[in-house]
This record gives sequence, C-alpha cells and structure tokens, in this order.
Amino acid sequence: MSDAINRIFDDFDRGHLSRRTLLQMLGVGAMAATPFGRAVAQGSCGGANRGTPRCNTTPFPPPFAATGWKTVLVDHFSVHAADYGAEAAFFNALMGWKVRSDDGSKAVLDIGDWGSVIIRGGYQPPAPPQPVAAAAPPPPAAGDTSGARGGRGGRGGRGGGRGPVRAVWDNFCVGIAPWDTKTVEAELKKRGLDPVADHAPSADFYSFHVKDPDGFDFQVSNGNRRNRRTTPANGKLLTPPPFEPTGWKTMYLDHISWQCTSYKESVAFYQALVGWQPLGDEGSQNEVVFAPEIGGALIRGGNAYMPGGLRAAAAGRGGRGGQPAAPIDTTAPIVRRTVFNHISFGIADFDPDKVKAALESRGLNAREDTGATAESPPEDHDIHTAHYKSYHTTTPNGWDLQISDKVRAGDR
Repeated sequence: MSDAINRIFDDFDRGHLSRRTLLQMLGVGAMAATPFGRAVAQGSCGGANRGTPRCNTTPFPPPFAATGWKTVLVDHFSVHAADYGAEAAFFNALMGWKVRSDDGSKAVLDIGDWGSVIIRGGYQPPAPPQPVAAAAPPPPAAGDTSGARGGRGGRGGRGGGRGPVRAVWDNFCVGIAPWDTKTVEAELKKRGLDPVADHAPSADFYSFHVKDPDGFDFQVSNGNRRNRRTTPANGKLLTPPPFEPTGWKTMYLDHISWQCTSYKESVAFYQALVGWQPLGDEGSQNEVVFAPEIGGALIRGGNAYMPGGLRAAAAGRGGRGGQPAAPIDTTAPIVRRTVFNHISFGIADFDPDKVKAALESRGLNAREDTGATAESPPEDHDIHTAHYKSYHTTTPNGWDLQISDKVRAGDR
C-alpha cells in the first residue's frame, strides 16, 4: 500500500483527520451500499479514480485448492499492550466484557456471549519513524489558478488525537467446521502452511496456527457455540475500573479494519482457507463476510494489478490515470505487514445521544462516524437519522475502538 495512503488512514484513525477531509483527500464518491453497510468511503478508488488502471478490480487467483471449511465462530483475539491491566479494565467497564481470569501478566475476557480476547502485557512500541519532507507539488499548467483556491482542509485541531499507539491486535482465532484434528493438520500441510499445534485437551480445545501472506498469526480451532464459554466468567481484574460501568452489552463483530500489503492476495487466501465471502472488489479494498451471524472485515491494501504492482503502491506512485509518476525500483524489497487499525463492535440499544454522553462523561473522545460520503443523502450525515451510526473512541493504550449500532447481519 502507498505510504502516503497509509499515513492518511493512520491520521484518520488517530482522529487527526475528519471524515470529510479524508474523503476530500482520497477523492471518494458515492458507492453502492454493501449488505454489511460498511463505510466503503475508506477506499481510494471512488469518484474519478474508479475504473482507472490503478483501481483494477480483477480478483486474485486462489493460492491453493479451497478446503471447504466454514467459519462458525470468532474464537478469540489476542492483544499485546504496554499496560494490559488498564486495557482490560477499560473494556470491562466500557463494553461490558466479562472477566475470566487475570494472572498478573494477562487477562482473558469474554466478548458478549460469542467471543473472547486475551490481553497480554509487556508490549514495547517501535520507535516512531522520522518525518519525511513532502514532495513539492508540480508547477501548475498555464492558466491553472487552482493553487490560489486554498487547500483541501488541513488536519484541524489535534485535540482528538490519540498519541502513540501502545497496543496491537496480533492474533485472530476462528472456529471452523467440519473439524477433525488429524484431517485439519493434514490439509494445512498439503497446502504448505506449516501448521503449529496449540491444543488444550482438558478444555476440549484443539487448534493450529498458520501464517497468512503477510506472516500474520492466524489460528483455526474446533471452537463452536456448544463447546466455548460453557461456564460463567466470574474472574476479577487486578486493575481497578477507570470509570463507572456503562452497562452496555457487546452483541456483534461489526467489522475489522484490516490493512495489509496486498488486499487481493489476502482475500483470496482467507476465502480458500476458511470460506470468507468477498462482497465486491473496490480497487483498493474488499469487504469479506466470515458468516452472516458472525460479522466480517474490511480488507484493504496495495493493488497487485495496478501498473507497477505492489512496488508502485508501496512507493505511492499510482500517478494520474494509474501510470507510475516515476520509474519504479524493481529491485526494492516489498515489506509485508498486516495491521488491525481498529475493530468495530455493535452494542445493544444504541442511542447516539446516550452513547456520546456516556463516552464524554467518562473523559473519552467520541468521534462520529456514519459512513456518509459527499454524495450520500442528507439524512446519512446526521447520526440521528443515518443508516449507520457509530463513534470512535480511544483505549488507554491509544488504540482506536469503534462502537456501532450494528447488532446483526443486514443492519444498515
């Protein structure tokens, strides 16, 4: 993915950019609503960019024969945080996640009645990158007075900024069906995925870790609704709550904002491996559904089929009409990575005014997000009448959490 686009999305996720400014910078126009009603305005291939060579929507071929497996459960996420206790206490008090255990180095919490999160301590954020001077804009053509019209809107105040992010969501485990431990292991090996076993027979838990195209730790397990969270979560946290509990109940995995090196490649990988269904290639991203009753992800990144491929995307050289603006260094390595920028969870009884008041009364930021674009009807720009209602806020470790009204498939 273009470093420039990466920086734009990072600024948006940190609250440094408004949605309007984001759309202006990306030149995004209206797009048809998907069944999951995701904020497809996060893509960069709307408006004038749609249909250009850099926004090629040809799907990536599957990396191997489809397994035939289906995703039936969000088993758990794993989070690495600088201060695991503060993060766990935050989610417990804000989102109503119940505590299973806290051993002084990690905490395990239930997400509603359908998933879990393991929050570990000891994360050390990487050193911040050195600022890079922006390239000078090209001289205007004769008669072009656009330079005198002012900019497209700056970052505005930084009061909503998060500061450094001191947490990463670094593992994702799903339950699949059908499950037979020996068969699953053999099928993974047959596809060259080098599975690493991670079993807990006493808890009826069997799983394997594999690496996705970017080396992200993805885990498949025998988890299903019948063999997970069969006992009450009655644990206690060692860290006191940061504020009065909201009483909210987390109902649904609205979406994961999933940024990777080559989004087409990742979509093809997960579709073939665990049956995730893509909803439509936009040219810079694709939304996938794990299962209608579970939720999905918005997977975005570099487009391998743009002129110059992933190296052009990484260099930010899409150029006008999709042509590279300068020669591409074909010997430069492609640095692969996957990042969960944020995750949106749907809560029960979402009332926009009450949710905002609950956040702000607890000293938390509440950044409105209706998914509206410049071409959306007026009602979609008002959180009281929009089809999609949500707020972004910030965890104690600087991570972007989104809270929405989406509690089932088809909500829009």
